[in-house]
Amino acid sequence: MSKARLLVVDDEKNVRASLAGVLSDEGYEVECVGTGEQCLTALERKRYDVVFLDIWLPGRDGIAILKELKELHPCQHVIMISGHGTIETAVQATKLGAFDFIEKPLSLDKVILVLGHALRQKRLEEENRNLRNFVNQETTMIGNSVPMQALRQQIKYAAPTEGRVLIYGENGTGKELVARLLHLHSHRRQNAFVEVNCAAIPDELIETELFGTVKGAYTGATENRKGKFELADGGTLFLDEVGDMSLKTQAKVLRILESQRFHRVGSNEIVEVDVRVIAATNKNLEEEIEAGHFREDLFFRLNVIPFEVPPLRDRKRDIPDLIDYFLNHFCERYGKTKRKFTPDAINRLMEYRWPGNVRELKNTIERIVIMSPQEEVDVLDLPMAILRGDRQRSTGGMTWQQAREEFEREFLLRSLIENNGNVSRTAEAIGMERSHLHRKLKAYDINVRAQRPT
Repeated sequence: MSKARLLVVDDEKNVRASLAGVLSDEGYEVECVGTGEQCLTALERKRYDVVFLDIWLPGRDGIAILKELKELHPCQHVIMISGHGTIETAVQATKLGAFDFIEKPLSLDKVILVLGHALRQKRLEEENRNLRNFVNQETTMIGNSVPMQALRQQIKYAAPTEGRVLIYGENGTGKELVARLLHLHSHRRQNAFVEVNCAAIPDELIETELFGTVKGAYTGATENRKGKFELADGGTLFLDEVGDMSLKTQAKVLRILESQRFHRVGSNEIVEVDVRVIAATNKNLEEEIEAGHFREDLFFRLNVIPFEVPPLRDRKRDIPDLIDYFLNHFCERYGKTKRKFTPDAINRLMEYRWPGNVRELKNTIERIVIMSPQEEVDVLDLPMAILRGDRQRSTGGMTWQQAREEFEREFLLRSLIENNGNVSRTAEAIGMERSHLHRKLKAYDINVRAQRPT
């Protein structure tokens, strides 16, 4: 676990030295400043777990600094200290958000006791925030097909353990959802779930993203910054698209998995963490190993418990349930009346191969909720790509004429919605004769009345 970082703010040098010495001996990382302005400046540069703030300071007093500090950093925990404290001052400091109030001369035992309480309170607040944020995210697995029942069973068995899981699956199948469910049902659920998309981070930045940096490590590094491993301490780190990680970074990740120790970029100081790593990939890592793109030893470290997330085309019986779930979600999100798909529309969605998997289905339902205001959704309200079947959106998948027609229909539909279904205003906005626009709308079977606000 990383050391708690403390800031001592006191104009008396002896007090600063005494507190710093005792707290350092207790295993804390301590920095000291002598004025309130220096305190605010220090908080701009980095974050501290707890601030010890003296009441009597040169210039602005501690109460004024506390007030500004809590406005700028409302979650910052502050312990006030004073040699001339009164009940009135203590009450005022508490009302402004101070965690506690300690009088001078300081009892070091009391300082350590109050600090322990403050750190525990901070940890509980962070756990509650993490849990609320996590629960608020989409963590519902929809579908009762045989592949999904098997996947739920795997999650049930693997989640409570510390075993590393490697999740295989095509893009859009829900690999991140599986990782989140593993965390949610683990003993680490009250701590952070931290995600890293290895494919989205440039190779030259992946190490700083994973391991953090120290001030001065490179031009522009003006403060110490925790990496994803450190942020996930006590929780779960999800390495998405791990097959896109460079060999150099793979070697460092392997060492961390073995020792749970690393150092930030630009530092030789060892940081120890307790992290469960879950990885995911859309690649065949065994083929990547053969090609020399992925380390075999890292593969064996990650692939303790392999999971396979099925593509949507292999679990088509789940499509009606997914449609209903996404319909409810987006109708509520956008304040729309409940939609209903006709049996023909559902059948057409069932026939489509869904190359983009659940993500593509979700995006399709969202688009329909936004752009088809009628309560009953029929086949002709579906996107052209679905009506034409499983053609790829590329020059090899459709003709020029088909691509142009699809673009025209989407463009006209969106323009109509933007102009509240008014054909004359739409024609003027897009520079088309009104009669020509009417012919286009009829050709594409676009219901003008349905695009008008209800």
